[in-house]
Amino acid sequence: MFKELKILDESDKRLRVKSEKVTFPLSTEYKKLIKQIIKHLKYSQIEETQKKYNLRPGMGLAFVQLGIHKQIIVIVEEVEENVFENYVVINPEIVSHSVEKIAAEAGEGCLSVNREIDGHVTRYARVTIKGFDENGNELKIRAREELAIAFQHEIDHLNGILFYDRIDKNKPFLTDEEIRFI
Repeated sequence: MFKELKILDESDKRLRVKSEKVTFPLSTEYKKLIKQIIKHLKYSQIEETQKKYNLRPGMGLAFVQLGIHKQIIVIVEEVEENVFENYVVINPEIVSHSVEKIAAEAGEGCLSVNREIDGHVTRYARVTIKGFDENGNELKIRAREELAIAFQHEIDHLNGILFYDRIDKNKPFLTDEEIRFI
C-alpha cells in the first residue's frame, strides 16, 4: 500500500526553522516514516508509479519538509534504471569538501517548491558526510556530483535554507567558464 506524504510548501514558515539533533534509540514512528519516505522517493523516480500516484520526481527529503524538526535526511539515488541506493543519515554534517564547485545545469528543484526557479546553485563537487544510521551506528559517506548536490541540498533544509536562497540575485546564471555543469 502506498500512503502519500504531506510535504510542506515553501510558504510554510516551519521550513525555515533549524532542525534539532536526534537522540537514540530512534522511535518506531520515525523508522516507519523513513521507510515511507524511501518508498515515496523511489516511486517518484519510476515513470509508471510516478504517473499512477501523481508524484513529482524527487531524490531527497528532509524530515523538516514533513514538519518534523529533527536532523534526518533520506536520499534515494537511481544508480541504474529502477535500481536504487538508499541513504538515511541522522545528524548529518559535511566534514570535508572539494575545492572544485559544480552546478546542476538545469537548476535545482525541491519537493517543497512547486514552481520553476531560474538560476544556478553553486555546490561542492565532492563532499564527505558524517552522521548515524537508523540504529545509531556511525556513518561516513563520500559523495560526488549529483549525489553530493543532493546531500548539500538536504542538509541545507536542516538549517532552514531553501536552494533558491543560494542563487546569486545579481547573477543567477553561470557560464561554462565560471562553473562545471553536471
